[in-house]
Amino acid sequence: MKKKVLSSLVCAMAAATGAPLEAAELDLYVDRKTKQIFAEPGPGRDKLGTFVQVEGPQAGAAPASATAAAAPALQTATAAGTASSTEQAQPAPAAPAPQAATQLAQMPVEKEKKWYDRIGLRGYIQMRYNQEIGGDAEDLQAPGDRFIGADQSMGIRRARLVLSGDINDHVSLYFQPDFASTPSGSSTSNFAQLRDAYADIYFDDKREYRLRVGQSKMPYGWENLQSSQNRLSPDRADALNSGLRDERDMGAVFYYTPQTARKRFAELTKLGLKGSGDYGVLGLGVYNGQGANRADRNDSLHVVAHATYPFKLANGQYVEAGVDAYSGRFVSSTSAVTLDGQTFTPQLEDAEGVRDQRVAAHFIWYPQPFGVQAEWTVGKGPQLDVEQQRIRSTTLKGGYIQAMYKLDGRYGSLMPYAKWQTYRGASKFDTNAPRMRVDETEAGVEWQPMEALEVLFAYSHMRRTDVSAAPYPLVDGDLLRLQLQVNY
Repeated sequence: MKKKVLSSLVCAMAAATGAPLEAAELDLYVDRKTKQIFAEPGPGRDKLGTFVQVEGPQAGAAPASATAAAAPALQTATAAGTASSTEQAQPAPAAPAPQAATQLAQMPVEKEKKWYDRIGLRGYIQMRYNQEIGGDAEDLQAPGDRFIGADQSMGIRRARLVLSGDINDHVSLYFQPDFASTPSGSSTSNFAQLRDAYADIYFDDKREYRLRVGQSKMPYGWENLQSSQNRLSPDRADALNSGLRDERDMGAVFYYTPQTARKRFAELTKLGLKGSGDYGVLGLGVYNGQGANRADRNDSLHVVAHATYPFKLANGQYVEAGVDAYSGRFVSSTSAVTLDGQTFTPQLEDAEGVRDQRVAAHFIWYPQPFGVQAEWTVGKGPQLDVEQQRIRSTTLKGGYIQAMYKLDGRYGSLMPYAKWQTYRGASKFDTNAPRMRVDETEAGVEWQPMEALEVLFAYSHMRRTDVSAAPYPLVDGDLLRLQLQVNY
């Protein structure tokens, strides 16, 4: 019996070492104290003998089970070797193949991902309908919605496609075109135009410090940073949005976001609480200042500073507060205009650009279920002075407040809201930078029956300056607005 056990041990050890099994010879030794079996001589070891396989599989590689059984066979042989010569060792039970070895063999080998395997694709489409229902609504013009006004009703407001992801551990990419743009002076819609094209460069493994370089949103105004995909009201407030064309510009911004804040920014988006996303707790940068997709015109950069923090109260309520500011010189476009019986072409107060400076504060009590969102800005910016027939730096102010309530139920999420906004200041991106007056109230409700679909219905009472052409009249009107958004 002892010979059979040792023979089995020989087979197992030969298979484990990859040696051929046919006519395999192996010398075995037993330690006098520990009674362990060894394949090599050594101090305190007695030779058991030379063993040759006479049974079992013929020539060829042994099955995996034989290799796996090597260790149990050694233990059995050791016990047998220490038995009395008058006792017969019990036959060793067959050792089952360990599950760990089987699982290891079945595990797929993960290949290293290439940079293009890390890039994700997503986007959204907004289809909007406006209907005039009172006052001089047909004469209304609004920078935030080109489908407002005479002979305008239905159109595609956004058609975005976002490619984003990590190229490696320290560099990420964000690229976003919009396929629903209308270039200046064109009567044809749905052109493709670049919105974002930037890289985030991370300086540490925790990704708390990063530099964003390229065309991106400049961190001025909380609602400006909030994506149209997440925003509750159809359009951004003019007081904040008038500072940046399409909220974007070409520049470089350094952001700092500690891990706690980054986690909260992500939770606000995941919970559907209309967050702005991660634009840092602190931000400092420079940008051209002439707006998205426009070249600089004075070789003088704007400087922007940003500070905000998402607090989480003991009851789980999220609150965010902060301030933003920017400073620079802006070159307004000019052309001949007739006002007060005079025809003239305004001159810039400074040929290198008119002083353009603003500071803004924001406060957000996230809808859990009741929420409040408010911003206010003051500053100076380029504005047409009819008496002096020039564009000079003039004071401005304005802001908004919005109340909302989030209802989650069987048929999705329902969020009614009410918003009031006001602005007294220039529309610097329009030709001749005319003064703009806005007083607007809006009430509506957003219904999101599923993640992929959102429907918004709103009523707006607008009193705003038509800055598209002289004599820049003040128009008063009422609108019904409907928007369908598809997320993918």
